[in-house]
Amino acid sequence: MKLSVIMPVYNRERFVVPALRSLLRQRDGADLDIIVIDDGSTDGSVEAVRAMMDKDTCIRLFRQAHIGVAGARNAGLRQLPADAGFVSFLDSDDISLANRFKADLDHFETHPGLDLTYSLMTVVDRIDDETLEPAANSRIMTLRGLSLSTALFSRALVDRIGWFDEEFELSEDTDYLLRVFETGPRFELLDSVAVYYRRHAGNATRENNRRLRDHLRAMHKSMRRRRADPSLREAPGIFEFKSPPDWQVM
Repeated sequence: MKLSVIMPVYNRERFVVPALRSLLRQRDGADLDIIVIDDGSTDGSVEAVRAMMDKDTCIRLFRQAHIGVAGARNAGLRQLPADAGFVSFLDSDDISLANRFKADLDHFETHPGLDLTYSLMTVVDRIDDETLEPAANSRIMTLRGLSLSTALFSRALVDRIGWFDEEFELSEDTDYLLRVFETGPRFELLDSVAVYYRRHAGNATRENNRRLRDHLRAMHKSMRRRRADPSLREAPGIFEFKSPPDWQVM
């Protein structure tokens, strides 16, 4: 069964090729469909993706005017093929670990009725783009954080949850995951690392004020939904928000 991976891209010429390579090396373990949504890039991101597409037909590229990451993710959802049984996401500056998808799909095979797996992430400040591994002397931190890329969703769950909320500039992933877990899905927490989250100067998560505002708004919307509908559940306490002091962005 096909696994579609949605990758929004906005001015990531420097990083998008390693991100795509990290997916392509997993073709033996999954029937991959890579949906790249270019959200109005003004650098060479589109040309970099097209160069990859010349060699790999599982990459599909769609372009649109810049509307933000939530809208780009929704554009990806609209391009899901009918035979996609599973859905995941990867940011265009991150790295998907080798064999991650095969391991997760095997878990679905042995756990009938599973809605999603949710794995660990490793935050890395320097990645070797040739080996797709942390560079020598890089700082790393492994945690179970808020990340769409650490989840592998059944298509049925994605269809039930619906669209990303395009009112969010940031924390659209927080809002989406809260809505997922409010429904009480059947999930498994895996103790394997799914992605390397690349820490760099262009990370959207460095925009502290906007990030905090939208994160709190996502939490508030979750509380309002649960008050209005008692059948909804509070998200389980699986997320870790703390970081070592030297990782804080000033």
